[in-house]
Amino acid sequence: MKFGSISVEQAEGAVLAHSTSAGDRRYRKAHVLGAADIAILAAAGLTEIVVAVLEPGDLGEDAAAETIAASMRHRHVEVKPAATGRVNLHAREAGVFTVDAGLVDAINAIDPSITVATLARHATVEKGQMVATVKIIPFAVAGYLVRQATALCERSEIFAVNPFVPKRVGVIQTVLPSVKASVLDKTARLTEQRLARSGSRLTAERRTPHEASAVAEAARALAREHDMVVIFGASALSDFDDVIPAAIRAAGGTVVRSGMPVDPGNLLVLGHIGATAVIGAPGCARSPKENGFDWVLDRLISGLEVTAADIGGMGVGGLLMEIQTRPQPRDLSAIPPVRRVHAVLLAAGRSNRMGGPNKLLALFQGKPLVRRTAERVLASKAESTVVVTGHQAARIREALTGLDIPVAHNADFVSGLASSLKAGVAVLPEDAAGALIVLGDMPEVLPADLDRLIEAFERAEGRAVVRATHDGKRGNPVILPRSLFPAVAHLEGDTGARHLVEAEGVDVIDVEIGAGAAVDVDTPEALEGAGGVLQD
Repeated sequence: MKFGSISVEQAEGAVLAHSTSAGDRRYRKAHVLGAADIAILAAAGLTEIVVAVLEPGDLGEDAAAETIAASMRHRHVEVKPAATGRVNLHAREAGVFTVDAGLVDAINAIDPSITVATLARHATVEKGQMVATVKIIPFAVAGYLVRQATALCERSEIFAVNPFVPKRVGVIQTVLPSVKASVLDKTARLTEQRLARSGSRLTAERRTPHEASAVAEAARALAREHDMVVIFGASALSDFDDVIPAAIRAAGGTVVRSGMPVDPGNLLVLGHIGATAVIGAPGCARSPKENGFDWVLDRLISGLEVTAADIGGMGVGGLLMEIQTRPQPRDLSAIPPVRRVHAVLLAAGRSNRMGGPNKLLALFQGKPLVRRTAERVLASKAESTVVVTGHQAARIREALTGLDIPVAHNADFVSGLASSLKAGVAVLPEDAAGALIVLGDMPEVLPADLDRLIEAFERAEGRAVVRATHDGKRGNPVILPRSLFPAVAHLEGDTGARHLVEAEGVDVIDVEIGAGAAVDVDTPEALEGAGGVLQD
């Protein structure tokens, strides 16, 4: 691939390196220039332009990413369509992620133009969560480099999601005079919540004296009827022959390992009684915060073997106590839902494909489309709503008369969608956890649809992009988490939320809301078909 400035007359078939304006036309970065484009650029007085020119044997960025992703061997992973040289891969099931780090490193060593990034090995993932991404850095890459990558991928499995297999779990809690019943009750409740993420259930609980013989008897009985037994000791493990490991042996079982190089979680015990796994939980497992107990629990529920060597290898990355940003299991009853989703209604466009009339002023059952959309957003669970105006701003404001909805005017609306996104997000309050981006020209999106998106965002604790879909195809509206707000501020041209979703590598949750996610009214025919009547 050749990159640089060439004459406009020679640029047919080249890939545009930067967004470019020519009269009323604006071309996006990565647009492939055709003969008609060349004529428009030349008529606008442009003589040179910066482009990428593919050479024989090169593959465009999307084709290269798709080829590499298609050659990968994996399990329970869905490959998404390519966009901007990136293919994202998502978990088909909830479970534990495994990856061949050596194979990923080998692919990334081929050439800087080809990159593969994944979650950490043994990360716990939810269904639909992004687990890996293939990204091509330049606009194109030499075909022989892509072939090197695909040859590596064909040799072995590169990664997998090991789905949770729900377990029946029995719990033993030992008792001493110093242990309050309320602590035991809370421990049982938090354990149920931990198990719920995998579909597992706590089906029996025994409370025994803190003595090896009593624990052994209870463990032996529970092991006959359960897939897993978890033992919470009233006193922390202080020796490798302490109550819990001694009880496992006394019950006829084996101890795999006592102690682990994860903090918090050092005092975990792992063993087996027959085919039933037995975990001696460290004291920190009485807390909802992530600790070494979660690592062992999730791997066992996903069907992965956990050996003494596996536990011994958890030290690197095992210092969890001071990592405040790490996703954590939560005591769901004690944490209020995230309710800080604020809506941005985009109503600044020029309706270029309508031939003159503003589609947002078209009447639907006697009501302007922009007002109809605004009323539906206001009826949703969004904390507040701001409307972004631009083209025919006065008429848009008039159509919204009487609604309690502030206006953010985008004086630069002619530059494209990015400026409206920036104008809307910039005025959101500081406590906004997410921005619900609603297009003004989607007449079939209902308040209940918006609420479903907001509820999914709340369940993800504000950490994921939430996107409306129809029949598995991406659509609108979309909720952007606060972590993407700085990226919004750097958008340019006609780039919208979709670019951020694909380019920033954040988790994406797709929510099926029906046909409303795909119905917009960009043309007179589409508007008429949706029941609208254009106004002059």
